[in-house]
Parts: sequence; structure tokens; C-alpha cells
Amino acid sequence: MALSKILEASQYILSKISTKPKVGIVLGSGLGIYIDQMQNKTIIPYEDIPHFRRTSVEGHSGALIIGEIHGVSVAALQGRLHAYEGHPMEEIVLPVRTLAAIGVEILFLTNASGGINPNFHPGDLVSITDHINLSGRNPLVGPNIAELGPRFPDMGNAYDSELRKLLAAVARNHHVEIKDGVYCSVLGPTYETPAEIRMLRIIGADLVGMSTVPEVIAANHLGLKVVGVACITNYAAGIKQEKLNHADVKKVAEKAMVGFATILTETIGELKKTGKV
Repeated sequence: MALSKILEASQYILSKISTKPKVGIVLGSGLGIYIDQMQNKTIIPYEDIPHFRRTSVEGHSGALIIGEIHGVSVAALQGRLHAYEGHPMEEIVLPVRTLAAIGVEILFLTNASGGINPNFHPGDLVSITDHINLSGRNPLVGPNIAELGPRFPDMGNAYDSELRKLLAAVARNHHVEIKDGVYCSVLGPTYETPAEIRMLRIIGADLVGMSTVPEVIAANHLGLKVVGVACITNYAAGIKQEKLNHADVKKVAEKAMVGFATILTETIGELKKTGKV
């Protein structure tokens, strides 16, 4: 049962740390080096945590790092699982559910995305305002686990509006440009066709990727406050005449790391100043 797996995983993690984290971070492709910003780190490989799966995608190291940012205890998932790897939804969202079980209340979700909006360019950072789920998957399908949340969770403020305002203010104060956009989740692993990108633009998507939405759904079900930050790593298919490959995605994400690290780190600092963590 999913609940027993969450409890076993969380109990193992709690046995390795002295302070429960209040903030969680999921680090997407090319963004795992953010852990260099953390102090007093405890690194726990996924394979050591009961029921966690090893990641198989390049750029996703596969470790839970517990440390401090501005004196705030933070848990960072260095890499994630994806549905296109063949994992069931229960396993994909187990890490997020486990973060909630060890004390996390605010969750920062990050990813590498393709830019659909013509104003988005590789290297841009985007605050996700909402999403469109075209993956055909939802982690809440099946019997509801009442201990985690309601049968029909509200998704009207899936990306917390107050936290998005704070993120934008921090970005302005530190002269880091961050744009707003609607994220579309697709199954993958193929990149989208030009015709699919034209369709996604018509229905309101600004950026597209193959992750994040299952975790957002699970986090909202749990009552966590969610912030989504995407790094635009490439133009979506058909916008520019160029071939897409994962190695370039990683390189662009790593180049955007300075601005990304600044807004994430300083937003956590502001949360501490205002007593929210």
C-alpha cells in the first residue's frame, strides 16, 4: 500500500537527520548542481531509501540532500522519475509524498522546458502560473488515500499565488529576469512535433515538458504550497529549424544556474524573514 511505503521511506530519512525540513526542492534536468548552495549537507542516495527508485535519465543524479539555506532546513531531491521511464504514478510521486511526511510544507518544483511562447528564449527563467495536463496520467487515479488528502482536491491555486508574488519580488530586487507562463505536461519521451506545438500554443501553453505535473497534483492533494520554476532550455519543435537533444538541454540549464540559484536561495531567505518557515 502506498501509505506504508511513505511511512517506511520517511522513517528511514528521519533516522538520518536531526532537524525536520520545512522546505522541499525538486531539481530537474541540469539543475542538480544547485545543491552546492546548501550547507551542512546530509546526502542519501535514492537506492538507500526504502521504495525509492534510482533515476535513469542523464542529468538526474538520484539523491536526497538535506541541508541548510539561510539557516532554513531544506530537503532537495536531486533528480526525479518520469512516466516515460515506465514507472507507475505511485512511484513517481512517492518522493514528494515522503517530503511531506518528514515535515515539508512548501515545495519548489523545477524543470527544463521547451519554449512555445515566442517571447521565451533558451536561458529564460519562468514562474509557472498554471498547467495543462496532456500526459494522460494522474497520480490520484485509483482508491483515494484519505490520510493524504481529499478525493477531489481543488487545483484553482495549484501554484501558490502569494509565493509566486514573493518569487517575482525577489527576482526584481536581485535584477534577475523571470517571466510567467502556463506549463503543458506531455508523456514523452519523444520531443513534440511541430504540429503538436502549434496545437499547444492554440490551447494556451507557453512552455512544455515531460514532468512536474504529477508532483504538483500530489503536493496539492497533500495541502503543500507549491512554486514552479522552469528553465527554458530550447525552442519547441518548429519554432526554430534545429534538432533537439537532451545534452543541449542540460548545458543551457547549467548556464542559467546563477540566476536560478539567486532567486531560489533568496526566496527561501525571505520566507525565513517573514516567519513562514
